Amino acid sequence: MDSRHYVIIGNGVSGITFARHLRKGDSQARITVISGESPYFFSRTALMYVYMGQMKWEHTHPYEPHFWKKNRIELLQAWVRTLDFETKTLGLASGETLNYDILVLATGSKPAFFGWPGEDLKGVQGLYTKQDLELMETTTSNGIQRAVIVGGGLIGIEMAEMLTYKKIPVTFLVRESRFWEQVLPEQEASLVQNHIVEHSIDLHLKTELKEILADEQGNVRAVVTSAGEEITCSFVGIATGVIPNVEFLKNTGLSIDKGIQVNSYFESSVPDVYAIGDCAEFEQPPGPGRRTLEQVWYTGRMHGETLAHNFCNQRVRYQPGVWFNSAKFFAIEFQIYGLVSTEPSEMAPYFYWEHRLGKVSFRMELDEAGKIAGVINLGFRLRHEFFDRAIREKWSGQLVIQRLEEGVFDSEFYAPYHLQIQQAFQSQFGLEISIKKRSFLQKIFGARL
Repeated sequence: MDSRHYVIIGNGVSGITFARHLRKGDSQARITVISGESPYFFSRTALMYVYMGQMKWEHTHPYEPHFWKKNRIELLQAWVRTLDFETKTLGLASGETLNYDILVLATGSKPAFFGWPGEDLKGVQGLYTKQDLELMETTTSNGIQRAVIVGGGLIGIEMAEMLTYKKIPVTFLVRESRFWEQVLPEQEASLVQNHIVEHSIDLHLKTELKEILADEQGNVRAVVTSAGEEITCSFVGIATGVIPNVEFLKNTGLSIDKGIQVNSYFESSVPDVYAIGDCAEFEQPPGPGRRTLEQVWYTGRMHGETLAHNFCNQRVRYQPGVWFNSAKFFAIEFQIYGLVSTEPSEMAPYFYWEHRLGKVSFRMELDEAGKIAGVINLGFRLRHEFFDRAIREKWSGQLVIQRLEEGVFDSEFYAPYHLQIQQAFQSQFGLEISIKKRSFLQKIFGARL
């Protein structure tokens, strides 16, 4: 082990995971984490609960303040303005400088804006940072007539839920023909859309933002849609995706496309400079069906773990394994494992089951040999280790359904949906599978299943 100075720009899940695992493997390294956003690492997915008053800001911190001193991880709240790779020096907004031996860029993402007229008006914003949350709280604190959310993805549905919780009417503009079209097949999208409308959200599909109009004080007063409709509002939430936060790095000599280009060891084009998390763009996809940019929480964590391992042990290539993501649409939980087609295809046979009340569903896609390729479920939880193993080991769809009870996360006092799923699979494919006798829980739920 050595006493090199590791400087990490960004205190999100990628940067902090790297710092923690580096300290576990190297007791001598000096570790400094820089972030202008906040002094401490926080759970970004918890921002919405702070807004709704269900959590306090301090509740979003996974680690107590003494954790950092105990583990000798220096935290510096500052904005980096310049980088000199030849002298290995960072210039801070305060005018101070900081030297490093190894630099890890974990600068995350920022909301994507697309040059709409009026996008710089007061009352127009995305939701990614702590400062975004504070701005949203200020803008909407006195109640507003209506809010418009632009973009049909996960951040959009979070903003819609936040505003609806405070009884602010919401109009939701989704450019595609269905909600989250690039991920959800038509049946799941329809289920989620119905749930959105049930929460009194004015959902407009196949509708784009054309322009944002201002009042005399430079505040938002309305939006104009691609259909020519003018919608009066006082707040516009931009949720049209995120892009790597790399603007301040573009003239530094780093190789940058959409993000900071790295190889499978997270090495950038500059010696001793690495990139992990949302800002890292792989030169080649890290696996079959994967993308060069994968901006989700769990991959960011894996980036940090892998890079720290490589500094403390024999180097290994980043191997992300089976694709996974999870989210929540109001009260409906969502999970995806593996690869699932968003459009029907003869090359991708599938099984789909939906509960009669339209709040729970399960989809399993199969390959040509009848092996599991991926799963999407809504409204109940599945066990990560079960489906990760099933997809890696290429279990038959029949075996997955046969053992489905093992793959259900909710272990007690839940409706045993797996029994209905097993019965529906047996009916659709005409395969005999062993279904356990009615359980005690099924007798309790009875006709409510």
